[in-house]
Amino acid sequence: MRWPAPPRPTTKNAGLGVAAISYIAIDYLRHVSPAWHSRLMPVLWIFLALAALARVPYYRHWSEEFRSLIPFVASIVFMLAALLYEAISVRSVTAVLGLQWHRNQPPLPDSGQWILLALNEKLPSAIVALLRAPIIGLHHYLMLFIMLAFSVLCDSVKAPGFGLGARYMFTMAIGRLLRAISFASTIFPSPRPWCADGRFRVPAHPHPWLQKYYIPYQSDHIAIRQVIRLDEAYVDIGKPVDEYRPNWGAMSFLIDFLRPTASEGPTWYSLLKKAEGGCNDLIYSGHMLVAVLTAMAWTEAYGGYSSALVWLLVAHSAQREVRERHHYSVDCVVAIYVGILLWKMTGFLWSNTVTYSDRRLAKLKKIEGRLIQASKDSNMDKVRELLKQLESSDEESTFSKGRANKYGRWFPFAVIGFALAVVLLAFTLTSDG
Repeated sequence: MRWPAPPRPTTKNAGLGVAAISYIAIDYLRHVSPAWHSRLMPVLWIFLALAALARVPYYRHWSEEFRSLIPFVASIVFMLAALLYEAISVRSVTAVLGLQWHRNQPPLPDSGQWILLALNEKLPSAIVALLRAPIIGLHHYLMLFIMLAFSVLCDSVKAPGFGLGARYMFTMAIGRLLRAISFASTIFPSPRPWCADGRFRVPAHPHPWLQKYYIPYQSDHIAIRQVIRLDEAYVDIGKPVDEYRPNWGAMSFLIDFLRPTASEGPTWYSLLKKAEGGCNDLIYSGHMLVAVLTAMAWTEAYGGYSSALVWLLVAHSAQREVRERHHYSVDCVVAIYVGILLWKMTGFLWSNTVTYSDRRLAKLKKIEGRLIQASKDSNMDKVRELLKQLESSDEESTFSKGRANKYGRWFPFAVIGFALAVVLLAFTLTSDG
């Protein structure tokens, strides 16, 4: 299958690339000159907000936005459900083995870490400093996508913006679910062995289930051979260590997954808020998944030289994840190709390659049989009725009959308010990285 080339921004709409570069450069000033950062960043936010609001009265695609609103909201709900499942899984894979296992388990060998350390000795110090610099993080990629989606107001990106947002969040939700299933299937030790002690107050001993099915066979070669031969847990461990079991009512089934302690608070939700990420190797990298999806969206929707810059930033993020021991190299590699493949599979929600002409031809094909029959019958009234139906579905028309008068005035302002609320929620939930 041949993939279509991404669009090339013209001089008229090249401002999105400039705005993206300006945002990243100004935000990096927080590390170089905090004083200038505090002056310039509010100016940039005000400029971008005013530029978006100024385009609202001239935007011609509100009907498309209206049709994409339900998929967008549904994608948000799906995304939140996926994040909840992921948060439970993150806590569970850390808690099930106990803190003692995390203290004693060395990190896995990683060729990517060795290569980066070797390059530190070979490359010029300026390049090494650039590779180490915290140029871009999770919230930057989210902001780049938000800028991309809002740029439909300036006709820099194909409408609808809600359709693009729905595809982004739906794809990310699928990626998050696959990620949680992956890291919960086989538990790998963290590249940072001290992580669990600093973040979690789970019991030091393993879960009773693992006391029976894992601990007796974790390192003894003879025991491993025997359990393979018998295909049953043959060691009698006696009575397992008791577990603390608070009263969580209907959510008590989560106790075996979250393994709370008396000092962590009375609710299951408080445990998830305190986790701030897991302390196993969570294959694949969630940060890299967000980065790749942002780059894929940018490449398809906008293209041009700025998309090449976004991919360079993705590569920079990948090497920093490995360099700073947040992930193993395999986590970043898998996140890159999973993100690319997932994005290619969700074009039914929004696609830059599906044009108005394509949709019009598809609608014409639906009525083709009836139109031919009406022509054969010389029924010109029927022909005119069918053609009128085709014209009434024009994408540039207002909402549709009764909705035009009822929603036409307040809908644009409601859309902008809702979108800004989603933006603030996204930045609040990702404020800790």
